[in-house]
Amino acid sequence: MSDSGDRIVSRRLVLGSAAGLIGAGLAPAGAAHASGSPRRGPVDQHAVDAVASRLDSSLIDLRRELHNHPETAGQEKRTAEVVAQRLRAAGLHVTTGVGGHGVVGLLTGSRRGRTVAYRADMDAVAPGDQVGGGPQAAHLCGHDLHTTVGVGVAEVLARLRHRLAGTVAFLFQPAEESLTGAAAMLDAGVLGRVRPAEIHALHCGPFPVGQFVVTPGYGLPGQDRGVITFTGPDAVARARQLAAEISALGTVSRPSTGADLERLVADFQTPDGPLAEFVAMQAGVPAGDRAEVRVSYRCWPEERYAGVRDDIRRLARSAGPATVDFPKDPFPAMVCPPKEALALKLHLQHTAGRSRVRTAYAAIPFSGEDFALLLNRIPGTYTFLGVRSPGAAIETSYPHFGAFNPDERAIGHGVRAMAGWLAERAAKPKA
Repeated sequence: MSDSGDRIVSRRLVLGSAAGLIGAGLAPAGAAHASGSPRRGPVDQHAVDAVASRLDSSLIDLRRELHNHPETAGQEKRTAEVVAQRLRAAGLHVTTGVGGHGVVGLLTGSRRGRTVAYRADMDAVAPGDQVGGGPQAAHLCGHDLHTTVGVGVAEVLARLRHRLAGTVAFLFQPAEESLTGAAAMLDAGVLGRVRPAEIHALHCGPFPVGQFVVTPGYGLPGQDRGVITFTGPDAVARARQLAAEISALGTVSRPSTGADLERLVADFQTPDGPLAEFVAMQAGVPAGDRAEVRVSYRCWPEERYAGVRDDIRRLARSAGPATVDFPKDPFPAMVCPPKEALALKLHLQHTAGRSRVRTAYAAIPFSGEDFALLLNRIPGTYTFLGVRSPGAAIETSYPHFGAFNPDERAIGHGVRAMAGWLAERAAKPKA
């Protein structure tokens, strides 16, 4: 989950990315060989749970290894090598170097079905994007856990290949924190070669360990950035005044205490609550005598960007001679299709229990996700996996906080849930 998003990517650019995966040698779905194990009934949750129970300790060890070697956006070489090694050992067809350090693993079952995809992000959080963190890169967003869940799902389903229908494609994505990795994998043509019918993902969240929060019709906001440059007398003073006026356009404030975070999490799950619409605004003047205002904001719903840009331009015109520059398009919001999210909700209620499944009724104002670019291409789900230990302060489970320390038991919950879900979705008849 990106907390800042330093690069604006045009939606049209991403949608028009190359269909071919240049030089990557990605095999089409179906290239991996199904296991020769005796056939039984289709994969069910009982079988998933039985296999997953034998992998729990190995996956916790994997997460700790990844956690101890954090790599920031675009630098995930070691992480990618570890992932590729585990996938190959499980018998998947593996391609590396997809859109940077991206890894794609293909697992084809012994029965006919569809191709579905699962995405896991791999990069760590840079020091500048940490809230109260240290001077070094660190896995404070849970991507080490996300990667481990993805590997675990692949290993579980690989052991059940003789009962698996269809193909499951695992996309291990670099550079989520910079909002560039999904675009790079799309530019490399990953969806054009794998051709999944849908794609799914989990993300750590500040909810009780083992709880799932589905996001039908919601997700995470996009991001817009702009620069207003002043000329003429008193340019610096006018820039500072404008920064204050633009900041006042914001309707929500960043949480600064545990109580603020608790309230944010409650609002996130409140129908028609205070987060139904919002503008999360940041505006400031760089240090020194530079006569410019730098603006970064997120809003919901996405259509509000046009109105906010108009408000910023109006305020700038009233402040005197200035130029206002925005990118052609804001980075898009991630909006999760209701149909698939509600289907996942029913699946999890049946397999994990109704008490462990909640629903989001809003988007979190201060975080973005380049998984948005994948959901703009094909349907899917993005679900929060609770990682908060019983009795722990909320900062220990809220991404990007220096105190972030997820409960490792969440790995097993995520593996079991997603392995069962992906097996079910791959077994659906082709449209």
